[in-house]
Amino acid sequence: MQFLSPEWFTKVAELRAAAQPLELPSQLADSVINVTLTDMDDGKQIHLAAGEFVDGHHESASVTLGLTSALARKLFLEMDMQAGMQAFFAGEIKLEGDATKLMELQSYTPDDKQKALMDQIVAITE
Repeated sequence: MQFLSPEWFTKVAELRAAAQPLELPSQLADSVINVTLTDMDDGKQIHLAAGEFVDGHHESASVTLGLTSALARKLFLEMDMQAGMQAFFAGEIKLEGDATKLMELQSYTPDDKQKALMDQIVAITE
């Protein structure tokens, strides 16, 4: 399924529901991050709330990132934080808001159940 397509959001929601209950650490459970995908039509907007992908921006997000869909996939699906740091320092990520909220997430390490869910999401994603 195409990353961030309506079908993808539906399938990810199904996979996440089947994986419940997920025990999320507070820094992830309490996080809301808006993301604007700069390489998609009209700057497609999504947000991550408690680690879940949701279509559209959220009004209570404390931080907004502007980045490409390929970089979003690397960061949020493949958990490639090194690619994120390199892109940030190369100016490929635009940041608005409270950067400390992102720093808190750097210490997040998914448990086995969360890793299994992410593996399933990666497997269905084109």
